[in-house]
Amino acid sequence: MTMAAVIESRVTETRAQAEATRVADVAVFRDITAAEQTWRSLEGPGSVLTPYQRFDLLANWQNHIGTKTGVEPIIAVARDAHRQPLMLLPLGIQRDHGIGIASFLGDKHITFNMPICRRDFLATATRGDIDSVLDTLRAPALAIDALALVRQPRHWQSLANPMALLPTQAAVNGCPLMAIEVNAAPTALISNSFRRRLKSKEKKLQALPGYRYLKAETDADITRLLDAFFTIKPQRMALQKLPNVFAHPGVENFIRGACHTALPDGGHAIEIHALVCDEEVIAIYAGVADGDRFSMMFNTYTLSAIAHFSPGLILMRYIVDHYAALNYSAIDLGIGSDEYKRLFCKSDEPIFDSFIGLNARGKMAASGLSAMAHLKRLVKQTPALMKAAQTIRGSLNR
Repeated sequence: MTMAAVIESRVTETRAQAEATRVADVAVFRDITAAEQTWRSLEGPGSVLTPYQRFDLLANWQNHIGTKTGVEPIIAVARDAHRQPLMLLPLGIQRDHGIGIASFLGDKHITFNMPICRRDFLATATRGDIDSVLDTLRAPALAIDALALVRQPRHWQSLANPMALLPTQAAVNGCPLMAIEVNAAPTALISNSFRRRLKSKEKKLQALPGYRYLKAETDADITRLLDAFFTIKPQRMALQKLPNVFAHPGVENFIRGACHTALPDGGHAIEIHALVCDEEVIAIYAGVADGDRFSMMFNTYTLSAIAHFSPGLILMRYIVDHYAALNYSAIDLGIGSDEYKRLFCKSDEPIFDSFIGLNARGKMAASGLSAMAHLKRLVKQTPALMKAAQTIRGSLNR
């Protein structure tokens, strides 16, 4: 083969590869069930997604919460020239003063938001590809004025989030992260001195009949732990002068449904870890896992006197060791900078927001949403302003 033929062959191959990962058209599903087959086809090893964007989790959310709060699904699927899905963007639209704002499904119940993408698409995605999706979302029939795409990780599984090609700003809150090196020694994750302190405290718990660490697998265990959670958590939030967000319409049913939903490859849409004894549930941490990262969603611990022995920290130690043994690469403890999180997490997941106007009215709305997010971030990062905000919130919730 001549040199010219070799070059032509390589150019043809490169062109074919580019065409295979280029957005040719965008389909939009207005019903989450209608999108199920396409959605599940993108959940295999050839794709990248956070466990928060699994169909089983977000279908539970939409059925129990989204429908009750007026969220209408807008599932955009970018496809290649052969009509094979490249990327799925799971959005929902709500009307606020006549303005249609589309956001990721899941609202505040979801820590991370990101489209589901084919791996080969992520390697070649361009701003033009993302603009093709936005152009479709501008269709008058969809009545979307602006996009509010918040809490997005810049990378997932070391691959760039293509939505970062749009204008971005730092998210309001950070997310504490524990990176786990391959074959890391337990003491590299939690120091010997901290382990000794926790072991000393745990001796008090080990005297309780039936004391044990538990990762819930059976429906009976899941039900017992959730019954305890929905009893203890509202009381804890009342003591902190916080509103009970778990009492909002559909929230309890969403959590119960997701915790009981078994995934095709094992585990559950939401996994629960706990310390229990015969008499009571001592501590609970629940979150999502995908074989690479565990991401915490909610937690609580007993109101009894044994809370003095730090059962939440002891449970966290079990969780760290559990996922390290499974060769996970990271654990995150959810949005927010609570002090206990810094005992385990020494870094933060870089996350961003994007507010995009799709028309003239939407650009004004996006500008307002962006400014509001900037202000919230300023308050969160300024101790004096944060203290004032907490004081005001406490008095409003009395």
